[in-house]
Parts: sequence; C-alpha cells; structure tokens
Amino acid sequence: MNYNLLLDLVSDLGYELAMSGAETSRVEETITRVLSTYGVGSEVFAIPNYFLITIQTEDGTPITRMRRIGYHGNDLYGVELFSDLSRKLCQHHPQLHDAMLWLEDTKNKKAVFTFPVLLLGYFLGAFGFGIFLGGSFPDGICAGLCGIVAGTVSTIAVRQNANPFFHTIAASFFMALLAYGFGATGIAPNADAVTIGALMILVPGLLFTNAMRDIIYGDINSGVNRIVQVFLVAAALAVGTAAALGLSHRLFGVIPEADTIDYPLLISSVFCFIGCVGFSILFNIHKLGILLCALGGTIAWISYCITLELMQDGISAYFVSAFVASLYSEILARIRKFPALSYLVISIFPMIPGAGVYYTMIWAVRGNMEQFFNQGMYTAAIAGVMAVGILLPSTLFRMYADWRRSK
Repeated sequence: MNYNLLLDLVSDLGYELAMSGAETSRVEETITRVLSTYGVGSEVFAIPNYFLITIQTEDGTPITRMRRIGYHGNDLYGVELFSDLSRKLCQHHPQLHDAMLWLEDTKNKKAVFTFPVLLLGYFLGAFGFGIFLGGSFPDGICAGLCGIVAGTVSTIAVRQNANPFFHTIAASFFMALLAYGFGATGIAPNADAVTIGALMILVPGLLFTNAMRDIIYGDINSGVNRIVQVFLVAAALAVGTAAALGLSHRLFGVIPEADTIDYPLLISSVFCFIGCVGFSILFNIHKLGILLCALGGTIAWISYCITLELMQDGISAYFVSAFVASLYSEILARIRKFPALSYLVISIFPMIPGAGVYYTMIWAVRGNMEQFFNQGMYTAAIAGVMAVGILLPSTLFRMYADWRRSK
C-alpha cells in the first residue's frame, strides 16, 4: 500500500469538497469512508480553515497530513461532483493511480458559469426578491441593477484578493448608494425594497446553512466558527449600508418612503421562483437542478404563507417552512443521488431574514435602540427556529440511514 499516495487522494478530495462549500461533516465522512474502503483506519478532524488526517500503517507507524483551506465560495456543483466521486471510489475500489486519474478527471469536469451569466444571476436574484419583499416592478428593476453593481464590486474585490469583510462593505456601500439614488430621484418608489432585494445577494446563505448543519451534526467548533463569520458579514453589510445611507442623506436629503406591497400568493410565489433561479446560478447549480432548487424555495414560501394564515404566528411559520425545505431537500437528495445541501441552501433562501438584518441596522443608525433590540431579537429567533426546522428531517433521515446500514 502506497500510503502517501492514498493520503494525497483523500486530502485532495477533502480539499476540493471544502473549497466548494461542503459541510464539515461531509468532508470528514468522505475522507473516513474512502480510507476505510482501502482498509485503512483513520482519525479525521476538520474545521472550516483546515483539516487533519491521521492514519496508521501496517507496521503501526502513524502518518499525519494537514491541509489548509483558504477562502472559498459557493460552488454547489463542485460539492455534487466530488460527493459523487467519493461514492464511486467506495463502490469500485480502483487502484490508487486510477483513483487519482478519476479525481483529476472530476476536477476537469467542474463547470462554472461565465461572468455574463453570473451578472444575469445577480440581476434575477435581486429583481425577484426586490418585488418578493414588497417592492413595485420599477423597484424590482432597480434592485436588479443594484444587484449587478454588488456582484461586480464583489467579483473585482475577490480577484484583487480583498478579504471578505472588506469586499462585503464595498459591495453593500455602492449597491445601497445607488438604491438610495434611485429612491431620491423617484425612479424607485421604495428605496428600502430595492436595497433589501439587492442585499440578499450578499447575505451569506451557504455559510448560514452550513453553520446550522454543523451544529446539528455535533461539529460545534465548525458551527461556531461559521456563525462568527455570519455575524461578521452581517456587520459588514450594516457598515456598508449605513455609510451609504449617511452619504445619501447629505447628497439627496430625506428620501421619500413608500409602503411595501402585499402581493397575492401567486404573484409573490412567481417572483420568489425567479429570485431563487438567480441564486441557483450564483451558487453554481446547473441544468435541472436550477429549476428543482427554485421550486424548493417556492414550496417553502407557500408553506410559510399557509402556516401564517392558519396560525397567525410568524415564528411558527418560519419553523414549518424550514422543516418543509429540509424535508424537500432530503427527499430529492435520495432520488437524484446528490447532496441535500444543494437543494437546502436555495430552498430556505426566501426565509433567510435579510430584511431583518437590514432593519436592525436601520434602527441602530437612527439611534432607536428599543426598535434595534426588538428587531434584532426577532431576527435571532427566526434563525433559531429555522435551525430546528432544518434539524428534524435531516436527523430523522440520518437515523434511518444508520439503521439500514446496521441491519
């Protein structure tokens, strides 16, 4: 057994999964299962920034490999490809040199959208959610344009190796300044809806979802690590948007505020679907997966509206919608043999409290600490019940899978 080559294989596979945005538990389990397939026991420890692998050779000599994980984006297609490769390795048990060739072939198959297609994703995501969150059609168009600005600034900053905190501040600042400019000139009746719709582009949806799943699966270190990152991104959004709001008041004066529009369920569901299609592109989901993920988000939204109508309780509605999104994701994952994460991230996106983060920041900027505290606590409560809603189906399916393997 060439133990060094085996470690190269599993460390490269784990690295590709982590860089694509996979959960900590998926990285650890994939490495462990592939090593077990080749008859090698192991201890694997992973957090979002690195992982350690320790194996023991036939003569009892321990070998440890560490791999540093840098800043990574939202490549759910990569998670699907490398998860599928791990299943093939466990099923077919190829020779190590052949397995390395399979890994290289999988890397070459990984497709990414061109920049113009990504701009379309930025536009559709912000446009759909700008209207979905109560804006008019002009508000939606303006939100789409602001989404393009936010995406372009983020892309340029990432290519210049700017840290995530800085490029989030920059993107939210220029996006919000343009949104308030649209509001001041009367092009967009509801500048807040424009800002929130475009702000959804920058909300760390995958990071939030992975944090919840890591905590659910007992990876507390990783979960807390990711939660801290979520708070830092939220703080960056607040700083960038608050700076834009302060500057816009100096440039344009007081910006008129229009009431949000309460759309019928059918119309809001259509724009929810459009927004989810845009985010599917941004998360590098391809082909039929785009429609299935967007459908999951729409189903979650409909379940939220029905529950809210029946129970008249927003917290309960968020719980039910997260439960439905998680259940939908787990079922599709088993039907299509793809990770549930791909479907879950988009399915819960309409319920992620982007508006709550925005209004929490607005009250802080205006100095209304009571409203700031109330809105912040309500937003935190939404995140908590969504975590529980995600937990239940995921845990039940995992318990069932463990029971089937034990028979």
